[in-house]
Amino acid sequence: MIETLGKALLFDIDGTLANTDPLHLKAFNQVLGPRGHIFDHARFSKELQGFANLSIGERFLPDETVERRAAILGEKEEVFRTLVAGQIEPLPGLMALLDRADAAGIPMVAVTNAPRLNAELLLSGLGITHRFKALVIGDELPHGKPHPLPYQEGLRFVGASAAASIAFEDSRSGVQSAAAAGIPTIGIRTSLSDADLVAAGAVASASAFDDPALLARLAAVMAS
Repeated sequence: MIETLGKALLFDIDGTLANTDPLHLKAFNQVLGPRGHIFDHARFSKELQGFANLSIGERFLPDETVERRAAILGEKEEVFRTLVAGQIEPLPGLMALLDRADAAGIPMVAVTNAPRLNAELLLSGLGITHRFKALVIGDELPHGKPHPLPYQEGLRFVGASAAASIAFEDSRSGVQSAAAAGIPTIGIRTSLSDADLVAAGAVASASAFDDPALLARLAAVMAS
């Protein structure tokens, strides 16, 4: 008997479920600014967005010990969690999409490079923790995004086929991760342009989850 793999929807969290990137930018500048690193939106989207703290520490705090890097970036995450508390709003159309997927019996997975505390805060703040069959944290795996492993793990958790599934991502590293895992990936344009997202490997992009072209694509997937 050949086991048939099903379909799944896989979501990044920051910048995809909610537009939290401006608050991450503010937190990075607050903590890394005094250490000589100031980021504008363009630099943030290229050098920080979607990357795990381990690689950010290696790049921007090379003279610090591994433990000190972790402490400094832990401080950044504490600043972010303070900034984001009470300010978590879902992207337009998200809740309706989650309702449709639940009604169709399509499992959903959250896949992020964010620390677990951040991921759990955002999911609970949106009131959607229970919607996801699994939460994959890149920092807890041997490889985070842009490596395909986080998305491969997400598929494994729910027994889904990459080709039959869809991933949603807003960063270059996230799109690269999902696409490398073989998942058709929709880029969400909270920070990057359609051209940036497609260049990273997205099959298409959408402004939010109520984008008419995205809804048409999802209707076809859910009906198949």
